[in-house]
Amino acid sequence: MNAQTRKGLVAGPAGELEIAQDAALGPSRGVCVISHPHPLFGGSLDNKVVQTLARAFNQCGWDTVRYNFRGVGASQGRYDEGRGELQDLLAVVAQLQARGPLSLAGFSFGAFITSRACAHLMSQRSIDRVVLVGTAASRFDVPPIAPDLHDRTLVIHGQADDTVPLDAVLDWARPQVLPVLVIPGGGHFFHGQLPLLKSLVVRHLSA
Repeated sequence: MNAQTRKGLVAGPAGELEIAQDAALGPSRGVCVISHPHPLFGGSLDNKVVQTLARAFNQCGWDTVRYNFRGVGASQGRYDEGRGELQDLLAVVAQLQARGPLSLAGFSFGAFITSRACAHLMSQRSIDRVVLVGTAASRFDVPPIAPDLHDRTLVIHGQADDTVPLDAVLDWARPQVLPVLVIPGGGHFFHGQLPLLKSLVVRHLSA
């Protein structure tokens, strides 16, 4: 991502997991763990949307950790239909507990895994901010976001997303009365709109 990105390996439930860490610009407010799109369709920690999320969090004072799910890049193991991938995320979080407040973010399949992690972690520790982009609600059974997290959660979706239709995300959000920020004309990967995506996340983190 930049010259200061530190890559490494951490222990995961199916073997080592590859991570990329970037430091906050200024004093650190905590750490954000960011999850990438579907492993079987080219998703990785180098995805442009994932990098954009990291830059937004870094700008707002958060250290960030991007990681590759099992079977991607240097991460060991193989795709596990979301079950093992949740355990991958929880393993990364567990190794960062000494680094202060925690935020979570994810894109597409990564947003699905992030929402599952929120449901799992809520009874164990505080989650400061949640950012879900292109949430894969048409492809997976995405759990609701706990009401206590709503004010700290930003859901962004492209109006013209042809991978995950906007209606599927609205159907998921409607019973929760969870707002969805829609980017007009935005596709699943926000081509040409990544600066706007970053600014919207920065606005949320700065509120």
